[in-house]
Amino acid sequence: MANRASTPQLQAVAPGIWGLRNVFTNLYYVREPEAPTNDWVLIDAGLPGSAGTIRRHAAEIFGPEARPAAIILTHGHFDHVGALITLANEWDVPVYAHPLELPYLTGRSAYPPPDPTVGGGVMAALSFLYPKQPIDLGSRVQALPADNSVPHLPGWRWHHTPGHTPGHVAFFREHDRVLLAGDAFVTVKQESGSAVWEQRQEVHGPPAYFTPNWPQARQSVALLADLKPHIAATGHGIPMHGTQLLQQLEELVEHFDEVTIPKHGRYVPQPATADETGVTSVPPAVSTAFSKWALGLGLAATVALVLVSNKKGKKRYQR
Repeated sequence: MANRASTPQLQAVAPGIWGLRNVFTNLYYVREPEAPTNDWVLIDAGLPGSAGTIRRHAAEIFGPEARPAAIILTHGHFDHVGALITLANEWDVPVYAHPLELPYLTGRSAYPPPDPTVGGGVMAALSFLYPKQPIDLGSRVQALPADNSVPHLPGWRWHHTPGHTPGHVAFFREHDRVLLAGDAFVTVKQESGSAVWEQRQEVHGPPAYFTPNWPQARQSVALLADLKPHIAATGHGIPMHGTQLLQQLEELVEHFDEVTIPKHGRYVPQPATADETGVTSVPPAVSTAFSKWALGLGLAATVALVLVSNKKGKKRYQR
């Protein structure tokens, strides 16, 4: 089974598709090999501060003056749009997203707050620190085509997969059944710090701490499983393929309520709601021992990271 040690930061996923691991999130460079042009697109835009890394690997794949025809988003969470404004402005290219995702990309609405009480791991407990305010791309961002085609990628279709966010989408190439799933499901237990660090490869539902609508998330996983993908490259984790992928995806659908939906949490009894203007309602925050535990774990993890960073810094200085 693949893990961080056995997979490079940049890897070929399928013909015309390269995946880049950006710390704990993924983005994809995509070109349609059979297309009459050499156009390529960037799917998602990584963490804040990653623009240089993304440009460097684009040049490695496509040449020194590489510039995409567009940047296309699965959704607008901070770990998928971190370098977006910088790259879109430098490359002077359009950005595409689902219409229901536009409020969070044009400064009109913040996402529902993350829920650090669910997931049971460090990544979940730290989620109260993650940026959740919208970015503002202004007129540079536009809605994906209503006919489900994907700009500059003939042969691809986008599928609306809400739950993790209102306008989350996944991208599917029919002829070889390649799926870019975003965070509708992922191939690592994203709530767990150790699993994320090691990149332990296994199918899981969307990151629980940032998923405010579980009924929609369940439907979206079922929709993607029905596509019977041969390869799935997700927003977090190492790409999976073949029988292992299909079996684990089928198991996720069959047991979604037991293994994926948290037993407690802010959005479990009642989901957040949203429309084309943004978030319209959010359930009250959880006020229990779980929330105190999550906050304590998150603070402890933050302190530990600071101490480790300081220790490494001192060692470098002593050399």
